[in-house]
Amino acid sequence: MYILVVEDERRLAQLVARVLAEEGHTVDTAYDGEDGLAMALEASHDVIILDVMLPAMDGLEVCQSLRRSKVDTPILLLTALDSVEDRVRGLDAGADDYLPKPFAFQELLARVRALGRRKVQAREPSELRVDDLSLDLRRRRAERTGRVIELSPKEFSLLEFLMRNEGRVVTRTQILDHLWGYDYETDSNLVDVYVAYLRRKVDRGHNRRLIRTVRGVGYALGD
Repeated sequence: MYILVVEDERRLAQLVARVLAEEGHTVDTAYDGEDGLAMALEASHDVIILDVMLPAMDGLEVCQSLRRSKVDTPILLLTALDSVEDRVRGLDAGADDYLPKPFAFQELLARVRALGRRKVQAREPSELRVDDLSLDLRRRRAERTGRVIELSPKEFSLLEFLMRNEGRVVTRTQILDHLWGYDYETDSNLVDVYVAYLRRKVDRGHNRRLIRTVRGVGYALGD
């Protein structure tokens, strides 16, 4: 599943993202309400994990804004507040579930699975396609013009991230955060190395280059 985590406690956000990634999910992270809202409106996530107490815009405002914008993605609220009134306010704002802090990761994963099932069944594609490049998410297999492309797990995750953001420029920092978390320095050339690996496998031998470098910013796949 494709999951958005909006949590201002960076260490917690990174830990949640890592636990979800280890379960095979693709994860985006945001650290304040405004960024979380923008990311939720830009991409089609299967589940949004949303902290209530956020800077810039609190989680309830984010939730209400998404519902007003007809975004029906299941939302799991996280909060240290656990009174009945708090839960009611969250559900009335449009949330689907509510998990008080501190929480066990096993319970978080179980709730995410339960929320995600309805969206995955209705909407999650089994395949991503850009031009003549296809990515089978269930079999974890990439093909271009019918030729199978052998990818490492990290290369597959990078290609999936670029394809899910087709036509949009993603920065090196976004890629580094998405694939490796903040254990790596932002000035690391790790992203450039893996993009080079991926480009050799995806674009070599084809007249049309799908992976573009946007100088000084990052990378994009497709027009």
